[in-house]
Amino acid sequence: MTVAAIDRAISMIELLASVPDAMELSEIAATIGLPTSAAHRTLATLMSRGWVIQDPANQTYALSLRMGLLAFRNLDARYIPDLAIEVLHKLAAKTQEFCRLAIAESGGLTWVARAQGARQGLRYDPDMGAEVVLHATANGKAWLSTLDEAEALKLAFAEGLGTLKGMGPNYITDVDAFREHLNSARHKGYATAVDEGEAGATALAVPFYCNETPGAPAAGTISVAGPTLRMRPARYAEISKELQVAAREMTAIWPLRIRQRDFTTGDPQASLAP
Repeated sequence: MTVAAIDRAISMIELLASVPDAMELSEIAATIGLPTSAAHRTLATLMSRGWVIQDPANQTYALSLRMGLLAFRNLDARYIPDLAIEVLHKLAAKTQEFCRLAIAESGGLTWVARAQGARQGLRYDPDMGAEVVLHATANGKAWLSTLDEAEALKLAFAEGLGTLKGMGPNYITDVDAFREHLNSARHKGYATAVDEGEAGATALAVPFYCNETPGAPAAGTISVAGPTLRMRPARYAEISKELQVAAREMTAIWPLRIRQRDFTTGDPQASLAP
């Protein structure tokens, strides 16, 4: 398979993963910018490998469950322990809001777990498949605040600081304002995003670290989010306190991933590693 063919296949998978319904061949080809014949060949290849399915009734195409299965298999392979998920659920129960865990990887963050704490009234329940926009989310700013400022700004500019469409009314477009948000996150110990990534939603987030050694890199972030009408500044102190507790617990748990992986692959000494 050529590089161009691989690129077409990836683009097609990403397209089909982003829509709720099956798509027609002509629609897929037009969206990706391919001739219909080339799009059909790529779809045929993806179908033969089990990535795409075709509805026999209307001949439309959709992703199979293979993508989801591989995603869960990948998370299992990373040995995110059940204890980490318990920390998230405990945080959701205490705050009674929507909580998420994101892992730092390849210059960005990826959502890996969530827990809904709201039991009545308005509920914030975003799509877990959405990308973490570093400069417009509390999680992103919490993680960027742990980096050197030059590196943080580089990552923010790379994803389009101030230029993205469809964001909330408070979306940051000025680099100085963004730097102030990062400085505030460093000073307070938590980052906020109020109607930034999307209208009507507010989130607070803190980083957690690879281990408890001073200066250890951030492994990811934990956040609490909810409707802006309910997530008022008067709650920030209480919520940030619970976030810090959860972050310390997650930092203590995180090294268990490596120990568990080594132990399950047959190294009897690995579980004793410092």
